[in-house]
Amino acid sequence: MGSHHEDKNCLGWQQEITLEFCHLIISSEEIRSNVHRFQIGDHVGVGTCVNSCGDCEDCNGGPEVKCSKGLVPTFDGIDEDGIYGGNFLLYMNRYCYVIPDNYPLALAAPLLCAGITVHTPMMHHKMNQPGKSLGVIGLVGLGQMAVKFGKAFGLNVTLLSTSISKKDEALNLLGADKFVLSTDEEQMKDSGRSLDFIIDTASGDHQFDSYLSLLKQRHPRVGGLTK
Repeated sequence: MGSHHEDKNCLGWQQEITLEFCHLIISSEEIRSNVHRFQIGDHVGVGTCVNSCGDCEDCNGGPEVKCSKGLVPTFDGIDEDGIYGGNFLLYMNRYCYVIPDNYPLALAAPLLCAGITVHTPMMHHKMNQPGKSLGVIGLVGLGQMAVKFGKAFGLNVTLLSTSISKKDEALNLLGADKFVLSTDEEQMKDSGRSLDFIIDTASGDHQFDSYLSLLKQRHPRVGGLTK
């Protein structure tokens, strides 16, 4: 797909299509003179939002997704001029990111969705301290990213799952240090007070109380994600 990159970047689209995606990889074909971050032919990633006011406290110093004047999401978003989601998609320059030439696009796209969904709370709660221990609840898209980020940060990662079928993937494919079957009372007891952090990526309704005993007592941090 082609796009123009200036303060806002336009991408042609069919008007009757309802947008149900949350990230895009596009290729730049034309670049305006006032944009210097992109080159013609660059692969560009667009995450879960495409515009915000750019003036409020959250836009200037905090997470733009909390924009006080209204965020424009990538999925079903309508910009202030009313044409986003119609004949054109509009992207603010600040929400576009260059994808390195040697990085597979099929692997880049999930980083703009599941990747940032996990990375943001991990950084916010300082779950990036080498040598600390991280428990990850659940192993689907978000859980896989949490394990990979945890290992990249130098953490000792434990995967907590109700399914024994996740053990091989967690340990041998993703590189987790330990697997705990959370329905096994003995395994849970043996892992008591062993974790500095827990990030909950499991989908659906589930009990969380039993995991609290796994946290060390000093300044425990728990991050919960829903998706």
